[in-house]
Amino acid sequence: MEQKTFQLNDIVEMKKQHPCGTNRWKIIRLGADIRIKCMGCSHSVMLPRKEFVRKMKKVIEHAES
Repeated sequence: MEQKTFQLNDIVEMKKQHPCGTNRWKIIRLGADIRIKCMGCSHSVMLPRKEFVRKMKKVIEHAES
């Protein structure tokens, strides 16, 4: 299976859409838990890393180094 790679400030697409109507999220914290912020309504959610990897579909934009 393909290893998903992501880093801080990447924009990712999740499998399920947020109730506000978008499924684009920005990664704002990395660690054992990952915090993501909705690009539509700015709501933030913290998920365990394992759950985040399972629910993430793909990286839309990589953060500029």
